[in-house]
Amino acid sequence: MVRDLPAALGAGIYNVYTGVQSDDPAGAALPTAAQLGLEPPRFCAACGRRMMVQVRPDGWWAKCSRHGLVDSTDLDTRR
Repeated sequence: MVRDLPAALGAGIYNVYTGVQSDDPAGAALPTAAQLGLEPPRFCAACGRRMMVQVRPDGWWAKCSRHGLVDSTDLDTRR
């Protein structure tokens, strides 16, 4: 569930793909690549800061300077 995710993705205050506040109508929009699962999060959900992102052949990691690191392997529910 979303509340079980790390703060960088699970707080839900900001859209992790656009950086816009979730209560803003523009914050609900998702880029097409994100809808298809092809885009890693670029913004921290807790503070809206741009995250440092590294895309790998097997996934990605994203790091917020305030809220830490999130790795796509940590979010994999198929384990």
